[in-house]
Amino acid sequence: MARKVIADRVSKLGGEGAFVVQKKVAMLRREGKKIVTCHIGQPDRPAPKPVVDAAIKALEDGDHGYTPSGGKLEMRETVAEWLTKTRGVEYNWEEICITPGAKPAIFLALLATIEAGDEVIYPDPGYPTYGSVIPFLGAIPKPLPLVEELGFRFQLDQLEKLITPGKTRMIILNSPENPTGGVLTEEDMKGIAELCHEYDLLVFSDEIYSQLIYGEKHHSIVQQPGMKERTIVMDGHSKTYAMTGWRLGFAGGTKETARAMELLMTNSNSCAASFTQTAGRYALMMDQAPVIEMREEFKRRKDMLVERLNTIDGITCHNPEGAFYVFPNVRSFGKSSDEIEEFLLTGAAELGVGKDLGLDGVSVLSGTAFGPFGAGYIRLSYANSYENLELAVEFMKEAFAKL
Repeated sequence: MARKVIADRVSKLGGEGAFVVQKKVAMLRREGKKIVTCHIGQPDRPAPKPVVDAAIKALEDGDHGYTPSGGKLEMRETVAEWLTKTRGVEYNWEEICITPGAKPAIFLALLATIEAGDEVIYPDPGYPTYGSVIPFLGAIPKPLPLVEELGFRFQLDQLEKLITPGKTRMIILNSPENPTGGVLTEEDMKGIAELCHEYDLLVFSDEIYSQLIYGEKHHSIVQQPGMKERTIVMDGHSKTYAMTGWRLGFAGGTKETARAMELLMTNSNSCAASFTQTAGRYALMMDQAPVIEMREEFKRRKDMLVERLNTIDGITCHNPEGAFYVFPNVRSFGKSSDEIEEFLLTGAAELGVGKDLGLDGVSVLSGTAFGPFGAGYIRLSYANSYENLELAVEFMKEAFAKL
């Protein structure tokens, strides 16, 4: 009998629902179907032209080679200055690691700090990578339910109940949050910090949507006394600057965590692309008017989408304060989130829905793509045009009337 090829640990990794649906949408479009895409977390605009110009110039200037694994010195300095400015906490370049996208920063940060057998608390519903990487590392995942009635925040007493003294190693935070758009408050951060000090916990803080917030200002756990030393904060260029395919992220922590992540970068990715770092540095330094304009447009779309979704019988939709997602509650229809995802994409059109709209489907994501506590919800991204989102809601109103 032949020896098995794939290591057992690979089976502990999960996929990501957005890319599964992306493949289905591509196949439907090849068949000539018209689909409004609300499943993918990708801004519907190009990166700002000055950033593109900076990348082109870098390439033309021969900026093609390897960089230090932790990133170019000038890039790390600029990120440190940007984090210092935006978080109000002092960083220097030695505490920064540049990564080829934000997702590798999640993987490398956990790989650098988590041992097999450690418990890691993470939000549910939450970004799928958290619940995938934790067991891959031999650690124990402990999902923390997000509560719709609290604006998809969590209760501090529920968080404390999940902590096992001496075994719980880390809490993963994500604010603004994917998939719900929920935002943690300053009071939340104070309570979390107290628990971290009491139980000697680390924090990984995913702040990739930090510049896409519509209510009060962004609050980071690193702003709490003594928490910078316990925290790896992650941010990047994908969402803020519409640079998803450029693959550029960064993490700030202590010198020790930055060195560990740099060593892991050396042994995995070597480095982030040199010209991308040059362009990304320019993005952080330039006039931020394109970011502000994009945020204002997202808010316009969000407000319309929430208002109109709430006019559909059977749907309730919380108005989120950050990111570019809404997470409507669809439990009243008696169907699973997976069934509703498939119905909106293909099944509704088979019942004649969308014929007068010239539309064959709307792609959304099942809430369970983000964990068991996402059951009964679907995620819609409003990173699409205002007009397409209007069309999508009209289609959904007609479709849900058939359920």
